[in-house]
Amino acid sequence: MTKTRINISLDQDLADFVRLFAVENRTSVADMITQYLLSLKRRSEGEKTEQILSHPAFQKAMKDTQIKLRDGKANWHSYDEVFGD
Repeated sequence: MTKTRINISLDQDLADFVRLFAVENRTSVADMITQYLLSLKRRSEGEKTEQILSHPAFQKAMKDTQIKLRDGKANWHSYDEVFGD
């Protein structure tokens, strides 16, 4: 599939955050937005996304993490803090 350019405008603090988040997670801002929009597209078309791991503990951990992210209670750490140099 060919790609096309879309320009968006963000508040400076949000743009700074998303750039840093992408670097720390070894991805690009474009990839993050693409994944978000693909997920949105699938949901709007009634397609469900499958959870790869069905273990109850994994599902609970994912739900707990999503709640923390939505509520703004997640503690963010840099890549170096987590994995060291």
